[in-house]
Amino acid sequence: MPWFIYLALKQLFPSGKRFPFFTVISVFGVALGVMVLIVTTSVMGGFHYGIEQMIVNSQGQVQVKSATQIVDYPAVVRQVEKVPGVVAASPYAYSSVMVQYQGRPVYPFLTGIDPGSIEKVANLRKYMVIGSIDDLDDDSVIVGSALAESLGVTVGDTIEIYSPLIIQKLEHDELFLPRSVHVVGIIEFGHQQLDTSNVYCTLRLAQDLYGLQSNVHGLYVRLQDGLNEDEGAKRINAVLPENIRAYSWEDSWSDFLWVLGLEKSMIFFMLFIIVIVAAFSVTSSLLISVIRKTREIGLLGALGASPRQVAACFCIQGLFIGVLGTAVGLGLGFGALAIRNDVVMGIARATERAEVLQRFYQFSQLPAHTSESDVVLTIVLTIVVSTLAGLLPAWRAARLKPVEALRNE
Repeated sequence: MPWFIYLALKQLFPSGKRFPFFTVISVFGVALGVMVLIVTTSVMGGFHYGIEQMIVNSQGQVQVKSATQIVDYPAVVRQVEKVPGVVAASPYAYSSVMVQYQGRPVYPFLTGIDPGSIEKVANLRKYMVIGSIDDLDDDSVIVGSALAESLGVTVGDTIEIYSPLIIQKLEHDELFLPRSVHVVGIIEFGHQQLDTSNVYCTLRLAQDLYGLQSNVHGLYVRLQDGLNEDEGAKRINAVLPENIRAYSWEDSWSDFLWVLGLEKSMIFFMLFIIVIVAAFSVTSSLLISVIRKTREIGLLGALGASPRQVAACFCIQGLFIGVLGTAVGLGLGFGALAIRNDVVMGIARATERAEVLQRFYQFSQLPAHTSESDVVLTIVLTIVVSTLAGLLPAWRAARLKPVEALRNE
C-alpha cells in the first residue's frame, strides 16, 4: 500500500480512538444526502411505474391512430396482428361527451371498446371494483370510480349521454336525443386523472354517438413481453399506410410524462444540495487539518514526498468519506423504503387523515420503484463531489514549502 494512502487512512481512523468524530460526522452528512436521494427517486419512480402499468393495462403498449377515422378497421387489425411481436389488437372510439344524472352534468371521455377483443390487449378486469365487463352491452356503461362518486351513481342507475353530434344536428334543424344507459360497473385505476374522466361503453354505442358508422378512431395493441414499445411501433408503422400511424404509450402520454420527469429531475438536484453541503463540511474539516498539521506536512516534504503525493493524501480522504457515506446512505435509504408504508400510514392514523390521503392522492400505499440508473447516478455524483471536496485542502497542502512549514508554530 502506498504510504500516502496509509497516512490518509490513519488520519481518518487514528489509532486508539473508537469514535473518530470528524470521520463519523463527515460520513453521516454524506449518508444523509444519499438516503434522501434514494428514497425520493424511488418514490417518484414508483408513481411513474404505477402510471405506466395503468396506461398499459388500460390502453395497451401501442396505439394506432388516424388523423380522422380508420376505415375498414377489421382489415387493419389483421394487418397489425401479422406484425412480428404483436400479440393482439383491439379497436376503439374515443371522444368527449356530456353525461348527466339527476340534473348534474359532467364532461368525461367516452371510450368505446370491443368486449370480444379488449381483454387480449388491456386488463380492465383487474381494475373493476363493482360489476363485470361481461355485463357490458349496447345499453350500458362502466364508469370511473371518482366520476361515479361525483355524480352520485352506482350500479343499476340510469344516466344520460349527450353526443357531440347534437350541435351539428341542430344546425341542420335535426333533433338528436340523448342516449339513456344504465351503469353496470365501476372501475378504479387508482389515478385521479383516469378515475375522474373515463366512461367505457361498447364500440357500437360509441360509433352511434359519434356518427362513425362502421369506422373507429384507433386500435389498442399488445406486444410480446420483452419487446420495446418504440421498436414495436416502428414495426407496425412499416406496414401501415401514411395516414395511419402507431405510437408507443410514452409518445401518446409524452406531455404528462415530461412533466413527471421534470418534477423528478428538479427534486433530485434540489435534494442533491444536501450532499454538496456535506462536501463543504468535509472541505472545511480537511482545511483545518492542513493548518493543524503544517509542520507534519513540511516534514513529509523534507523526507522526499512530492507535492502530488501530499495532495493525494487529502484527496483520498475525501474519496474514502464519499465511498463510506454512499454505502451507509444506500443502506439507510433502502431500509427507509422497506418501512415507508408503516411510517406514512402511522402518521396518517395519528392525525386521523388516512381517508383524506387516499381520497386526494389516490394511494393507500406509498409506491416505490428503484431504477438502476438513478442509483448509479446517485453513487457516482456523491463519490465525485466528495472527492472534489478534498481538492482545495490538497492544493493548499501541496503548496506548502517544507522549510517554511517546519518553521511554522
